[in-house]
Amino acid sequence: MYKILIVEDDPIISQLVAETLTKWQLEPIKVTEFEKVMEIFEEKKADLVLMDINLPVYDGFYWNQKIREVSQVPIIFISSRNANMDMVMAMNMGADDYVPKPFSTEVLMAKINALLRRSYNYTEQNNEELVHNDVTLNLANGVVTFDNKTIELSKNEYKLLQFLMRQHGQIVSRESLLRALWEDERFVDDNTLTVNINRLRKRFDEIGLHDFIETKVGQGYLIP
Repeated sequence: MYKILIVEDDPIISQLVAETLTKWQLEPIKVTEFEKVMEIFEEKKADLVLMDINLPVYDGFYWNQKIREVSQVPIIFISSRNANMDMVMAMNMGADDYVPKPFSTEVLMAKINALLRRSYNYTEQNNEELVHNDVTLNLANGVVTFDNKTIELSKNEYKLLQFLMRQHGQIVSRESLLRALWEDERFVDDNTLTVNINRLRKRFDEIGLHDFIETKVGQGYLIP
């Protein structure tokens, strides 16, 4: 499991990011002692760093420079300072990406996964599993197991279920699901998503799994 160091002094944002990382099977490490960023980085051996700019004691640029003196670990700045000069400075100092606040957790996760893939040959198609409410999704082969019964999902069914299971407990909008399944949702009929959801539910019926995915009218879908 990859370790993600969160250097963010806003506790609400830090917690939100940590919860999102956990759902994606990544290990969040929240920094709370901001004078010890380097100590924590070296002790925990973080695989990627999420760095705010405005921090207590020293700013994010300072810690970015210190980390770069000893490591080429991927660094993503997340900051409300969205001036072009800040972005240029961050990239020139060796950061790998810059995400302005407020940000979408989906966009942030896309950037994190892309950097992990580039840096560590990381792939989500491994032997890990997602488990929720006695339902297991094997990420290596797209097989769902429930009550000792199994079904093998199609590519779209697999992508759809994986995305919803990672966001369990949250309502996921139709727009988010369209983006997750198809790179450019502008060219996809909205009815296509409904068809895929219904097909997935029918597959679940085959193994006695009912009402696993809830429809929230006007909002999206939810795995509670």
